[in-house]
Amino acid sequence: VIVLNHPGQISNGYTPVLDCHTAHIACKFAEIKEKVDRRTGKSTEAEPKAIKSGDAAIVCLMPTKPMCVESFQEFPPLGRFAVR
Repeated sequence: VIVLNHPGQISNGYTPVLDCHTAHIACKFAEIKEKVDRRTGKSTEAEPKAIKSGDAAIVCLMPTKPMCVESFQEFPPLGRFAVR
């Protein structure tokens, strides 16, 4: 996940709305696994407490309802989503 514009910090337990295709589903940040460099993808911090605007991170998102999303590597147009 790349945080583009968020007015504060995102930590474990934060539950925004995830927009994927035509679905709009609440989705919880279950775990922020690591911060990564946006350009290289290399880990910069393991298990950060929070992420903020400009950060990129590997996270575990848990939807409140079942949803189907394609892997970005397999089919990029169906692997995109936005969190608001």
